[in-house]
Amino acid sequence: MIVEKNVLMKPYSNMKIGGIAKSLTFIEDEKELIDFFDKNERYYLLGNGTNTLINDEYLDINFVSLKKLTKIEKVSENKVYAQAGANLEDLINFMREHDLSGLENMTGIPGSIGGLVNMNGGAFGTTIFDRIESVKVLTSENEIKTLKKEEIDYRYRGTVIKDNKWIVIGATFNFDKGFDLACSLDKINRRQNNHPLDYPNLGSTFKNPKDNFAAQLISDCGLKGYRIGDMQVSEKHPNFLINHGNGKFSEVLKLIEYVKKVVFEKTNIMLDTEIIILK
Repeated sequence: MIVEKNVLMKPYSNMKIGGIAKSLTFIEDEKELIDFFDKNERYYLLGNGTNTLINDEYLDINFVSLKKLTKIEKVSENKVYAQAGANLEDLINFMREHDLSGLENMTGIPGSIGGLVNMNGGAFGTTIFDRIESVKVLTSENEIKTLKKEEIDYRYRGTVIKDNKWIVIGATFNFDKGFDLACSLDKINRRQNNHPLDYPNLGSTFKNPKDNFAAQLISDCGLKGYRIGDMQVSEKHPNFLINHGNGKFSEVLKLIEYVKKVVFEKTNIMLDTEIIILK
């Protein structure tokens, strides 16, 4: 376990916004989690920071990171265990190396296994729970348990794990044989062509409403390119908010509220944020 004090959190968020935190602890072994949560009441589990907006003032929070828990291994012919700190990119590469298939549609999502399992992340009609067999978690009672997929309530961008604030330690996946390289490369190309990857961002800011797309609603309401300070609604993908370099936490909040207000006034649809806002 590595503990750092008074840590600037800006580098740990993809939006490149964040203040000084009380501490940041890096867990190096799964068993260390029980000890950490025995001693810390106010904490925040930080994944890759790909969907977390962090306040840029002082944060009286003990951040904990599982980024050093990166093991990915085969447990049988088609089954793979991946620790929470492993990147999805690493799992996709492992699938390719071992000719396994099932999550190619998610290629290019810049998240960790833990973060994606927690929120049931996905793309292009595929979610991570499509291939989950079981999930190892640390419960709110500070117990490590392995839950079978059928024991877990999951839905679009949500799970009982997220609801109960349990900690994802790792997950076992059940894949098919035959990695679809063409599909995987297609998703990489789509992201490069359609997402504003040249700027700090947190990916999709809003969840897609039922039978609709947040990006389309934002575009139809004439909000592409709308800017507050250094924060802007991306013209390339309007469900992304981009930081031109010196964006502030307050500017992001104002931009989110403005977009929600305008979309609701024009369509009677209230957008719900997909990103996590840490105040």
